[in-house]
Amino acid sequence: MRAVAPMSLVALLGGCEPQHDARLASDVSIVGDAVPASLTGAPGDAERGRAIFVSREEGHCVLCHQVEGLDAEFQGNVGPALTGVGGRLSAGQIRYRIIDAQRIWPDTVMPAYYRTHGLRQVEHGYEGAPALSAGQIEDLVAFLEAQAS
Repeated sequence: MRAVAPMSLVALLGGCEPQHDARLASDVSIVGDAVPASLTGAPGDAERGRAIFVSREEGHCVLCHQVEGLDAEFQGNVGPALTGVGGRLSAGQIRYRIIDAQRIWPDTVMPAYYRTHGLRQVEHGYEGAPALSAGQIEDLVAFLEAQAS
């Protein structure tokens, strides 16, 4: 069993005030273990999210994760399987895990896709920029939220 980060424990107990993390690419309100509001103010597109999920140039989530029935070669098993994740987690919880899973689980190997500061081994040309844009994250949220069963 993984250790629960202090913030996550507070979230599980309830009564958690919104927090903000200046290391992220934009001001994001974190409530418990979720980022309830869309980063763009609009829902993402699940089909674009699927493309980002399998793309080697963008998210390449399939390197570590797998989704049953997804037409993608060599799905990984380093991270948890994401089949049915939309039935287990809210959109806000999915969003926060993409934005910065390391804040929830400090020892995770999952990258912080929307953090711009406090990162290691970032190529000089990419410093100060998030790995994924707000729109790309919302598209991934839409795709994963649709994985409800």
